[in-house]
Amino acid sequence: MCFMFEIFEGQEAEYKKRHDEIWPELVTAIKDAGFKNYSLFRRGVHVIGYFEVEPDVKTAFEKLGKSEANARWAEWFKDVIVNLTDNQGNLLEFKEVWHLD
Repeated sequence: MCFMFEIFEGQEAEYKKRHDEIWPELVTAIKDAGFKNYSLFRRGVHVIGYFEVEPDVKTAFEKLGKSEANARWAEWFKDVIVNLTDNQGNLLEFKEVWHLD
């Protein structure tokens, strides 16, 4: 899955700093939920994320959603992230149009 979101202008350094210091328990929760090959890229206030999951996105997010560390992380980022999801709570995802193995 590839997705995008925005951070508040002026929060670029803080966004990077928080990820440089990501909590080990959150990393464990992400991996345990089935996420792998997870990357975030930033240009200005725009962030694009990419990850792969097993067995599927819905299951992975259900597992991660039960994590206390993930809930704390989401709360901690409310002052940094403008929008992460649409009005229905879905990631602002990109649809794949081509892939090279």
